[in-house]
Amino acid sequence: MDATSELGEFLKSRRAALRPEDVGITPHPTRRRVPGLRREELATLANVSITHYTRLEQGRVTSVSEGLLEAIARTLRLTEDETSHLRHLARPTAASRPAAPRPAHASASTRQLLAAMTDVPAVVMDRRNDVLAWNRLGHGLLAGHLAWESPDTPATRPNLTRMLFLDERYRALYADWDDQAQLAVAALRLVAGRHPDDRALAELVGQLTMNSDEFATRWARHPVRTCTSGVKHLRHPMVGALELGFESLVIPGTSGQRLIAYTAEPGSPSDAALRLLGSATASVRQPSSSAVRH
Repeated sequence: MDATSELGEFLKSRRAALRPEDVGITPHPTRRRVPGLRREELATLANVSITHYTRLEQGRVTSVSEGLLEAIARTLRLTEDETSHLRHLARPTAASRPAAPRPAHASASTRQLLAAMTDVPAVVMDRRNDVLAWNRLGHGLLAGHLAWESPDTPATRPNLTRMLFLDERYRALYADWDDQAQLAVAALRLVAGRHPDDRALAELVGQLTMNSDEFATRWARHPVRTCTSGVKHLRHPMVGALELGFESLVIPGTSGQRLIAYTAEPGSPSDAALRLLGSATASVRQPSSSAVRH
């Protein structure tokens, strides 16, 4: 994932999404050859020369001022997440040749925390959405059709974004699959902008692009959004409909690892369904205190 080409594609996608009348420009009665704003219109509104903006969009500018990025973000009406993404693309961290990906692991203390969360479904993931560990309820909620130990080995480790597009059983879990798919792609775009030298992430994007037209179409639109909390609407094959709140908690010092926990409103039908799931999965082997330590 080359940051300069990504920057150009991102800016083009945002120009195309903004109508001239949205920014006070009266469209000429003749047919416009491009959707959205033209380069020269954006440059004028952002108070930058068309030459300089064109060079930026083509990836031929080596230094970009904060003022210029702010002006472009303001003109394109970017969200906070989109503005952050723009900064990362315009100012990629200098990196040498991308290193081979190093498999991440959940620490022993994190696994112990997961095991202690007996009434709360929880999983630990890295920044690519690879599942590094889960507790009994987390496994039963999201991927009971997969082996309990699958997160322990990189070769069998589930990736929730890949599963959302390529695993029919996981896909069927979401009542609002389209919304979840859009959010997943937007979140992955944000991570990709921050880590352009992540080879494993690039391989994941490549695999999804080649094997899922739905992913490829969404990826080409350059959505950008982060989501650390919210509500999931699920259709679980064992306990039926679930409406669960979720929180994503960053684990300090783990290069992007985070714990995601799911909860139901006390006394609600979803709470009852979650308790039923807990009973149904009670026989699943849980990690012992002598679990593999990393």
